Amino acid sequence: MSKKFISGIIGIIIALLIGALVMILQGYNPIETYQALFQVSLFGLSPLATTLKNSVPLVLTGLSASVAFASGVINLGQPGQLVMGALLATLGGLYLHLPSILMVPILILLAIAGGILWASVAAILKHVFNMSEFISTLMLNMIADYFTAWAIAYPFMDHTAFSPMTPQIDKAGWLPDIGGFNLSILITLLAMAFIWIVFNRWTAGYEWRISGQNSLFARLGGCNIEKNFMAVMLVTGALAGLAGGLVVMAGPHRFLKGLGANYAWDGIMIAIVANNGLLGTLLYGIFFSAIQTGALGMELITNVPSEISQVLQAVLVLVIVAGREFLSTVMDRLEARRKVLAARRKPKEREA
Repeated sequence: MSKKFISGIIGIIIALLIGALVMILQGYNPIETYQALFQVSLFGLSPLATTLKNSVPLVLTGLSASVAFASGVINLGQPGQLVMGALLATLGGLYLHLPSILMVPILILLAIAGGILWASVAAILKHVFNMSEFISTLMLNMIADYFTAWAIAYPFMDHTAFSPMTPQIDKAGWLPDIGGFNLSILITLLAMAFIWIVFNRWTAGYEWRISGQNSLFARLGGCNIEKNFMAVMLVTGALAGLAGGLVVMAGPHRFLKGLGANYAWDGIMIAIVANNGLLGTLLYGIFFSAIQTGALGMELITNVPSEISQVLQAVLVLVIVAGREFLSTVMDRLEARRKVLAARRKPKEREA
């Protein structure tokens, strides 16, 4: 069993225990609280479908950050790329009127294009002016926030609404539920599978990973670092833009003020917790979504404030990230001790 998987499970257990201790100190029953939390988010078809739907932007922005970080690219522009993808998908849904079989793919492509467009600005600044993508992607987030806020408050505002938002997109662009599960979940899994194939089976993905581990070795080995940087920026921007488009298309079917919420920042946090692992990003994204989805129901059932879920997330991040190396060292020592004992046991068995 993978050491990453074991350390992740141990980290979750420790985080839950610490969260339970905090609840006890506050006078709450942790067993009832956790039961209510996961009952509302995981137990049952409808709660599970809601959690998976809510995990879509977390998983996709987490994948975006994981691919970037694992490739040695510091792309922190997921918040801006997400809202730009959401805006382009919304505009497509407002002005295009096509059958669903055409509308849905076109809006998805527009969302991807929005993310790519915004990521390409940072990529070009790096290529032309050697500007750090760490700085440029962060600054572009603010520009994207103000630009989309202006767009939904003036030229594209729904004047029948009481707060800045666009009208609803054409119903042909709404993502339907299939068997109770929103189609955005399937699209996310397909994107996940595509990225896994690229990262683990294609030459490009191999070069990205090598560049992330040792850029000098990759350059000496013949990898085109500049080309790979551009490719990674565009691919990760596409994932973040797709997240924004799916948020709009799955509901509320319009661009609202605050649409981006903390999805992208949570996604970046999930990538860090998963240590840039693709499968880990998917699983942690669903787990964090379960905590966030169950928080409100937990408050209604047990009167425990929903803010306890934020405490739980913070503890989870601290325990897993801070304890990762320690747990890995402990497991390495235990494995080495097991091998030594096995080696000592073999001669005795032969003598017997």
